[in-house]
Amino acid sequence: MKTLSLVITTLAFTLAGTSTQASTLDTVKQRGHVICGTTTGFAGFSAPDSKGEWQGLDIDLCKSVAAAIFGDASKFKTVPLNSQQRFTALQSGEIDILTRNTTVTQQRDTALGIQSPGVNFYDGQGFMVAKSLGVSSAKELDGATICLQTGTSNENTLADWARANKINYTPVVFDQFNEVVNAFASGRCDVYSTDASGLASIRISRLSNPNDYIVLPELISKEPLGPFVRQGDDQWFNIVKWTLHAQLNAEEMGVTSSNVDKQLTSTNPAIQRLLGVTEGFGKNLGLDDKWAYHIVKQVGNYGESFDRNVGAKSPLNIPRGLNQQWFKGGLHYGLPIR
Repeated sequence: MKTLSLVITTLAFTLAGTSTQASTLDTVKQRGHVICGTTTGFAGFSAPDSKGEWQGLDIDLCKSVAAAIFGDASKFKTVPLNSQQRFTALQSGEIDILTRNTTVTQQRDTALGIQSPGVNFYDGQGFMVAKSLGVSSAKELDGATICLQTGTSNENTLADWARANKINYTPVVFDQFNEVVNAFASGRCDVYSTDASGLASIRISRLSNPNDYIVLPELISKEPLGPFVRQGDDQWFNIVKWTLHAQLNAEEMGVTSSNVDKQLTSTNPAIQRLLGVTEGFGKNLGLDDKWAYHIVKQVGNYGESFDRNVGAKSPLNIPRGLNQQWFKGGLHYGLPIR
């Protein structure tokens, strides 16, 4: 019995040591960069630019985590993943964060060993059609063929909506994103259905004549999109969560990449805590007190990131809508740093 007890105790300490060694923050620091899982190319959210450098709203979140940890937003690498690969890559430790347009659902947040630290884009599933189809509402799609990508929540959402609205349709399903886009562009299906942000991106960046297509006005679901991390590492969860809230708070307080140095002399206690003038709020995360300063200085606040990548200053020109700050009628609400 004593021998068994000793074995169990030794095993417990070994597992505890393994858990400590497996801290994501420690691993990232030792490696020297953050590894983020992204899309294989989704303009405005995660895609390489003409120089091969990855840009987008989700990439900015990855950069912000790097800035918070290293004080250097360039210390990140991307791993492009399709819909089928994304969760396995996170579960296996191939990536540190999944920063890819991924809907937060109850199943994903509880049953896959992963969890969402927050929402960085509020979206909904929609429909895109060629203008030549002559429809102006999703309610006119009875009998249509609809292109979809497998491995997403879009298939089930569409099936539920169609059943509820007594609409018959023929799904045309593909494994790869490029296959879906090419099938729609070549006329193999009447409709493309995915998140509305994706439709806006595809219309501008992947279709040769964007003005020949329209995105129908209906949204048939709630699609809160955000990053995912592995369950069981609360510190890493908190770092990603508060990175997002630092960007949201900075926008709310009017702290931008261009005025952040001047804001270091602000007498506003909330700004002092955000920018590390008041000490201790980096220590809570295992980071330097200037963690949020580095985020805003190098990447910008949430509004700057939104406008630059998907909003008014981008080709997508997506209205802020639900992604506006709470005091302007949107859903974004930065949790207080105090």
